[in-house]
Amino acid sequence: MPNKIAPIPSPQNEPILGYLPNSNERKALKTELAKRKSVIYDIPMFINGKEVRTNDTVDIFPPHELSHKIGHYHKGKTEHIHAAIDTALKARDKWANMHWEDRASIFLKAADLISGPYRAAINAATMLGQSKNVYQAEIDAACELADFLRFNVHFASQIYEDQPISAPALRNTIEYRALEGFVYAITPFNFTAISGNLPASPALMGNVVVWKPSNTQIYSAWTITEIFREAGLPDGVINMIFADAVETTNIILSHPEFAGVHFTGSTGVFNHIWETIGKNLHLYKSYPRIVGETGGKDFIIAHNSANIDVLSTALLRGAFEFQGQKCSACSRAYIPKSIWDATWEKMYEALKSFKIGNVEDFSVIMGAVISEDAYKRITRYIDQAKANPENIIMYGGGHDKKKGYFIEPTVILTKDPKSVTMVEEIFGPVLTIYVYDDEDFDNVLHLVDTTSEYALTGAVIAQDTYVIEKMKNALTNSAGNFYINDKCTGAVVGQQPFGGARKSGTNDKAGSKWNLLRWVSLRTVKENYVPAKHYSYPYMSEE
Repeated sequence: MPNKIAPIPSPQNEPILGYLPNSNERKALKTELAKRKSVIYDIPMFINGKEVRTNDTVDIFPPHELSHKIGHYHKGKTEHIHAAIDTALKARDKWANMHWEDRASIFLKAADLISGPYRAAINAATMLGQSKNVYQAEIDAACELADFLRFNVHFASQIYEDQPISAPALRNTIEYRALEGFVYAITPFNFTAISGNLPASPALMGNVVVWKPSNTQIYSAWTITEIFREAGLPDGVINMIFADAVETTNIILSHPEFAGVHFTGSTGVFNHIWETIGKNLHLYKSYPRIVGETGGKDFIIAHNSANIDVLSTALLRGAFEFQGQKCSACSRAYIPKSIWDATWEKMYEALKSFKIGNVEDFSVIMGAVISEDAYKRITRYIDQAKANPENIIMYGGGHDKKKGYFIEPTVILTKDPKSVTMVEEIFGPVLTIYVYDDEDFDNVLHLVDTTSEYALTGAVIAQDTYVIEKMKNALTNSAGNFYINDKCTGAVVGQQPFGGARKSGTNDKAGSKWNLLRWVSLRTVKENYVPAKHYSYPYMSEE
């Protein structure tokens, strides 16, 4: 191995391109969208560096254009789950023993591929497969995924450099070992960046991974795999399978070499995983690492000193970008009576201008929700709210799935701050607002803190500095990502490490060194340069 200390590039957040009319990036993306619409992508699993097909396929349609097939993926079987595990374990030693800078180089190359020649491809795949508009795709698939990969390398270097002190004639070091076994990555549909980061971050630290992406994100997940391959990721390090989720999880969680799970998804599924791991502890070689980000019932609370324009914009962007399908999306809001009318006037005028439809139209702000199951779940909440006399549908409430899974941005005004849509996670374009008496502000702070089992994101809108401090203190445990005079979404890698507590997850902060530390096992090494050569100590000498 060459003797060297290789410099690590200082990471910078990937600039967000504007996609303005006649811009180069707009032309390139339009071309890529047209190309992808003209072919049907045959998407295999990826095990041990090989494409694996079963001919048992599931068709893929854009959620906003159900009449147009864009691809299909090959369903995996039991043998593919076992093959992915076995392959990963065979690759482990060589990968774990590779110099970390060489592992880092692979992911830095992947980041440059994402922000460069693959930019249009990964954005187009995200737009078509997940119904994200051009801006939401750009900040997610291109920028955030590249940011994850670059900043992870930076954070890894900080971890490896963190070493203990040494006494005279001694040398103390810490080795950051890969976990003994393999990591299971379970990724969601809503963020291409999260889908790429959850297998990549453990892999960077020397681990091997079995990756199960959401069935509704496979179309863009395959593009991530193509990028990792081109970047030089060795065979077997990250294996992507499309087998049944329950069977995959049961097999993996009963394997003695299971070393950890990196999860983003529903609280119910995560609870089941945790319970299963607990029951299976006797099977494992080591205590597994459990890292998960789950649900949210994210809030915005305004004080009567709030700027109306800031408040209305935070509510609109926070609730309805990407159809509210963000674990950080604002779905409950608390607004004082004195500013409610002015706030609603601003919101209503803006909502009337919202364009909903095919995201290939760059004037569209909202596409479709991800699937028929999501459509049914969200519309059921809306219909229940309509039937409740405590609620008023201020805007929206309509839905139609003839061409795609379209749901109008829906604003519910409720008299009951503990109504169903104020408490339960909906994961769709539904915002419920409770208007409170100004003098009841302190009680409402307590209400915000105690209404939900989640604690992911939240925002406070006010101009009074003393009030802001009071809100921060009252809501200390209400959100892992807390925003002041901003929407409660949009955490940026390297700037706002992301994660929440309570039933929102383990708060291991994706996009930070604290997350990466979960994927290593430390060994302390002491070398004595002048070792003792006799058992006795000086104090034992005669007077």
